[in-house]
Amino acid sequence: MPVLSLTEALPAAWTRAEISVIGLARSGRAVAELLRRAGADVYASDAKAGHAVLRAALALEPLGVEVEHGGHDLARIARSALVVASPGVPPDAPPMAAARDAGVSIVGELEVALQFLPHERYIAITGTNGKTTTTALVNKLLSSLGYDSVSAGNIGTPLSEIALREKQPDWIALETSSFQLHDTPSIAPAVGILTNLSANHLDRYDSVDAYYADKAMLFRNATDRSVWVSNADDAAVQAMVRDVPGTHLRFTISSGAADAYYDRAADTLVVLGEALIKRDDLALLGDHNVANALSAALAVMAADTLHVTPRARAQIADALKSFRALEHRIEPAGRYGDVEWINDSKSTNVASTEVALRGMRRPTVLLLGGRHKGEPYTVLADALRRNVKLVLAYGEAAPIIVQDLDGIVPVEVLGSSFEDVLARARDVAQPGDAVLLSPACSSFDMFDNYEERGRIFKQLAAELGGGAGKT
Repeated sequence: MPVLSLTEALPAAWTRAEISVIGLARSGRAVAELLRRAGADVYASDAKAGHAVLRAALALEPLGVEVEHGGHDLARIARSALVVASPGVPPDAPPMAAARDAGVSIVGELEVALQFLPHERYIAITGTNGKTTTTALVNKLLSSLGYDSVSAGNIGTPLSEIALREKQPDWIALETSSFQLHDTPSIAPAVGILTNLSANHLDRYDSVDAYYADKAMLFRNATDRSVWVSNADDAAVQAMVRDVPGTHLRFTISSGAADAYYDRAADTLVVLGEALIKRDDLALLGDHNVANALSAALAVMAADTLHVTPRARAQIADALKSFRALEHRIEPAGRYGDVEWINDSKSTNVASTEVALRGMRRPTVLLLGGRHKGEPYTVLADALRRNVKLVLAYGEAAPIIVQDLDGIVPVEVLGSSFEDVLARARDVAQPGDAVLLSPACSSFDMFDNYEERGRIFKQLAAELGGGAGKT
């Protein structure tokens, strides 16, 4: 049951009538359950009618939530006291327009959950890339210090699920996307992390500036007591935080002039003036993961003075040494006939794919495609020339990929069968090569989410490559 009742948690204006929840993916389902269990009358709707939506309906209807799938009752939404929008629902969607035209307040799932967790301590992480790994690292480090810590938000567990627990955790590592930040007016973390900034979601935003403006919502409630951790190597990040109130701590992988840095000469990660671990002790590939580890350690140490004692530093160091790569993020998926198969399905934007390519050491067959997000693939040119022998373009974005990469690297267009894409990759990859799924696109043309795309990639890699024998 929720910690607070509906009237204790939410402003009175939000409880005077029915609450509408738009979108029934995992976060929509969770917030609808939270609100209903707290005593609200809840109407939940989704324009889709797939398996995930039907499963949500089966779970919510016995609780008394009125569920509509395959459409929305716009008049009903306009009569609501509050509309809770799932992150995937664009601002110009008809139910959002109906709510705005009627003067109904619109918030996100994070905002509702935070209202039920008024005293919870959390470290909020945002940025274009690296935020999921950094969130997982923060959670791991907090847990290593003996706390009951959880990771939530954009990482996959809705914050509303945490609010439904009978016993609340000591700390939350909270990943926040730009979509979530847009609709979370009360966000005020104990520590906030901004990993990096680059163009993303240009299929939803009119400009990069509009996207950055939502990222800047992390700082909307900043005070002199706030603590912020930011990337000293990223000019856009530093421009964003320049005038934000609070204590600012910075990390860098290019120099020692920061609160946390990578000492390349000594091959050591240094945090708050003291060596933490050797680079070889961090079992994560690439400089980007060094930056993730530095930012996570810096944020956790900054969260409480008890986290910088010699004992705490040793616990944090041990936790970093034992941390392993996350599923779907430059994840080894098997070696078959001396061909490495690598699952980087979570790379849903061009900048993230560029990071993955920089870490490749073998000649690479790159699987690139899905639903286009508005970014030019020409940004990948230098990384592609370095070690990519062939790009297999697939999905809705394939024609744009061919247009952007023509003359830069060989490109073949495949159809809409993911199995055909992987079969072609198996046929062209030679011993000593790598097959890299790093799509630079969303998954929604062919899959429910990037996790499903990654799982099917691993399954097909084993089935198609297994004939050569796993090594």
